[in-house]
Amino acid sequence: MSVENIYEQDLDRNAANFAPLTPLSFLQRAAAVYPDRIAVIHGDRQQNWAETYRRCCLLASALERRGIGTGDTVSFMAANTPEMFEAHFGVLMPGAVLNALNTRLDARTIAFILDHAETRVLFTDREFNATIRAALELVTHRPLVIDIDDPAYADGELLGEMTYEEFLRSGDPDYACFQVADEWQACALNYTSGTTGNPKGVVYHHRGAYLNAVSNALSWELTGHPVYLWTLPMFHCNGWCFPWTLAVMSGTSVCLRQVRDEPIFDAIRKYRVSHFCGAPVVLNLLINADEELKQGIDHRVKVMTAGAAPPAAVIAGMEEMNFSVSHVYGLTETYGPCVVCAPQESWQDLPIAERAELLARQGVRAPLQDELMVADPDTLEPVARDGQTMGEIFMRGNLVMKGYLKNPPTTRESFAGGWFHSGDLAVWHSDGYVQIKDRSKDIIISGGENISSLELESVLFKHPGILEAAVVAAPDEKWGEVPCAFVTLKKGRQLTTEELIAYCREQLAGFKIPKKIIFGPIDKTSTGKVQKYKLRERAAEADEQEAADPQH
Repeated sequence: MSVENIYEQDLDRNAANFAPLTPLSFLQRAAAVYPDRIAVIHGDRQQNWAETYRRCCLLASALERRGIGTGDTVSFMAANTPEMFEAHFGVLMPGAVLNALNTRLDARTIAFILDHAETRVLFTDREFNATIRAALELVTHRPLVIDIDDPAYADGELLGEMTYEEFLRSGDPDYACFQVADEWQACALNYTSGTTGNPKGVVYHHRGAYLNAVSNALSWELTGHPVYLWTLPMFHCNGWCFPWTLAVMSGTSVCLRQVRDEPIFDAIRKYRVSHFCGAPVVLNLLINADEELKQGIDHRVKVMTAGAAPPAAVIAGMEEMNFSVSHVYGLTETYGPCVVCAPQESWQDLPIAERAELLARQGVRAPLQDELMVADPDTLEPVARDGQTMGEIFMRGNLVMKGYLKNPPTTRESFAGGWFHSGDLAVWHSDGYVQIKDRSKDIIISGGENISSLELESVLFKHPGILEAAVVAAPDEKWGEVPCAFVTLKKGRQLTTEELIAYCREQLAGFKIPKKIIFGPIDKTSTGKVQKYKLRERAAEADEQEAADPQH
């Protein structure tokens, strides 16, 4: 005899008790509850939440009138401007998918993305139109092109059929915000760097965008109406979902076209910026800025950083400037941050240097991240929580992508065993905090010994004369691979190879000491991540030159 579940009898899902999760609801609420509160600042331009909502609806309506609907891709090649912020809502309203393009990409890669994503409409800032013009000559299907004519950038040509403002004027002023029928519906498409081939398209859904936006607010303890400075590109994991987080909190976005120390400090002073995000390279930029630029900031600023693990010295430097650093970790495939180094009360009594060492760990799962583990990549057995045993970071839950667009084999591989495989190698500490030791491809195997490039970088960053450092594997006839350090010195500082080797000898085991050191600039992506594949190429070229010319 079957037993019927009494909680399923006549208790059906309906419009009164269920609504699909979508970040569009955050915009509606912000406009309804705080219509006059400033939503966006860009130079002399300010607009409140009511106006922002109206503009997003006009964008959505204008797209609909051109046949854009559910599952259509709309691409944006834009700086951190109001138009890019509005895209995170207006594109989603008619059911379309926002593809925010990395502004540093070359024309051939942009063309690949536009074709692969089947882009129907492309909005492009005139600053990047030289690249876009070249890309459009390579695409198979040319999309409708709309220009973003930002008064803050007067150079560059216009190549679209109309401007963004003209496009908005073609929309219906009475348009009502679209509510998604299915929270699993795609809302954003972000492409990975593609360092080993064509970039992969990472697909986000409305549910994940909604939940990570809220998770951001919870993990950062956002309260009131934060004033957020856009140092992090909105094209990077949709700005780690912060356009939607700012709508949750009815906060203010302060736009910034270029990440330079002077405008950052100016904005913090002028608008009393309370929060900003950025890679460790941005933090390093601020720490090493001229002292006069730092004057006049009398309030505590919260900073969220990710990317490569920030060296403890960088975190300590920010703390000394009265900037509170929150370290987070995630990937494009996890909507940006899904792991946070949540501080414990007991850490507050520690000296800054010791506290910074703890804060440099990746941490624990974010509030709305479901599961996280460090495990053997083959067996998926969790590793010992001893801070020594290496494994791969795995996560699963709502903050993981739908999958890779048009790439079923890679999607299946990434989700093998019911977990998302990050490719990052880490240890698990006894307190449950995860600490990355390297990307699996960045581990240096020298004479059978595994060497963490991040460990070496942390040591190098502590040297008072070093501004930036990155370590990669260089080929070696005897050991197979040896550590090669790329080093950028602080302004006015001098350091020889011999002096740096002597310093490392005091800090590291003999087999870990860099065998090659190259002084000069370090290759990075537009989001500040070190491009280690390029450094490996340079290290290999330097090795070949030495082999051909021993006196080199």
